[in-house]
Amino acid sequence: MIQPATPLNEKERLSSLNSIELLKGVSEEEFDNITQLASYICKTPISLITLVETEKNWYKSNHGGPSIAESERRLSHCAHAILEPDDLMEVEDLREDLRFKDNPFTSNPESPILYYAGMPLLDNNGFALGTLCVLDTKINKLNEDQKSALKALAKQVEKLFELRRKNLYLEKIKQELDDHNSLLKDFAGVVSHDMKMPLANMIITADLIKARYKDHVDEKGQEHLSNLKKSALKLSDYINGILNHYESDRIASSDLVEFDFHHLLEDIIDLMNINDKCEINFPSDNMMLNCNRSALEQIFINLINNSIKYNNKEKIVIDIESFKDENFYHFTVKDNGIGIPEDQLSNIFQLFKTLYITDRQGNQGNGIGLSTVKKLVNSLGGKISVQSVLGESTCFDFSIKKSLSL
Repeated sequence: MIQPATPLNEKERLSSLNSIELLKGVSEEEFDNITQLASYICKTPISLITLVETEKNWYKSNHGGPSIAESERRLSHCAHAILEPDDLMEVEDLREDLRFKDNPFTSNPESPILYYAGMPLLDNNGFALGTLCVLDTKINKLNEDQKSALKALAKQVEKLFELRRKNLYLEKIKQELDDHNSLLKDFAGVVSHDMKMPLANMIITADLIKARYKDHVDEKGQEHLSNLKKSALKLSDYINGILNHYESDRIASSDLVEFDFHHLLEDIIDLMNINDKCEINFPSDNMMLNCNRSALEQIFINLINNSIKYNNKEKIVIDIESFKDENFYHFTVKDNGIGIPEDQLSNIFQLFKTLYITDRQGNQGNGIGLSTVKKLVNSLGGKISVQSVLGESTCFDFSIKKSLSL
């Protein structure tokens, strides 16, 4: 018996093998299907996907072989096969080959392995990580079609390896993004909370100065104080929007509850203190919902608030419709407001993307509210879309997935 030599690129080869992070001792159907097919095509009782490590071989898939998970590399047929990474190694009678003549697998009196054919499994850099091999307890020989099929199956194993490598990379990137977003979320929360009190003091102070020193501050000074208050209020609104956006993750994870849809809308109207210059028409058919009430409430507050703010009509009219199907609740919020230019419709759900339109007070939006709405809708398993006629109306259609318990 001749022990296998060590490849010249052994360090790089092992590094590549370890980077795939294949699970030892865990059967995976996609690999087992390939070894089963290899045995069927090659008419051999045994087929293995073997990975060659420093001291051991281990079997990612073992079809028909001994019930062992690994073997010593020095006794390995596959450790010889990877020395010629581009070629299929076939030994018709292992007893006649000096490399395997006295190998314990060959001389096993109960079930000797007498035949071996193995195709090296390569990574994208050409490093041989192991083999797809077929074995027999009798002398054998593959025909050309069987050899071609074994090579093709080995390519499929290589693709599975590369797919796993890419998935691991994507998982790593996703984790890094999640960690980064978590830090940004914490930073935004801390900064926003720390800024709210100073801004409130600025607003109050501006009002106090205007009231208490009105006889000592000229018209231009009064205008400056009004602008200061207006800027502070705008910044406060912006901060609240950021907090609501990040708070939407917590809201979206709230428990599912059963509730009356009309009651939800009535609570929202009371909360927003909507006056009689705004007419909100409920769906003609009420329905009971079983979903995340807090998230749905936040969605409607944002949409109704936008319908009121971006409206130049003397009488604001908001029509709300709803229906349900087997899997989703569907909602529509339509207003008679100023509408949205067609070339800006594709941008309205982007975070911090502001439109070139102003509300009833002449203020421009901060690009947070509708982004938060879409984030909440998506987290509830639904979709949202918008249609608008400039100067006439805007209509939001969205869905949320029903509770599985229904």
